Amino acid sequence: MDTRALVDIVIISVLGFMSIASLAIIINRAFFLRRVDIAQYTTLDDLERSLTRYMHLLASIGANAPYIGLLGTVIGIMATFSVLSMDGSNISGVMKGLSSALFATGLGLVVAIPSVFMYNTLLRGIKNKLVEWKLSDGRERI
Repeated sequence: MDTRALVDIVIISVLGFMSIASLAIIINRAFFLRRVDIAQYTTLDDLERSLTRYMHLLASIGANAPYIGLLGTVIGIMATFSVLSMDGSNISGVMKGLSSALFATGLGLVVAIPSVFMYNTLLRGIKNKLVEWKLSDGRERI
């Protein structure tokens, strides 16, 4: 197995893991937001801690997935040019290598864009629950 294929496997595996983790967090947080009973919390800090659990991981995945993809692209392009310098000019091989390298960036964006979108959507729901808690039962007013 050549280095380029190994890098592709590692980068795609990391991005695959990140996408599965992102999906699991999104599902977990969405269901939690729907069924959370804010009346069970005595302090705003406890409620906020429960609502924001795992959100830092979702934000990290959304922020870093493009960089993981870009890393795969850079390494893939470097490997392609290295092979080109050894084998001579083979435009077909170069195009195949560049296409493969750019796939990593595309995959990174496919993981990041929904993660960031859902992070912002969930964050809005969290803010709504916190405001709802503040306004309920004569507790702290905004």
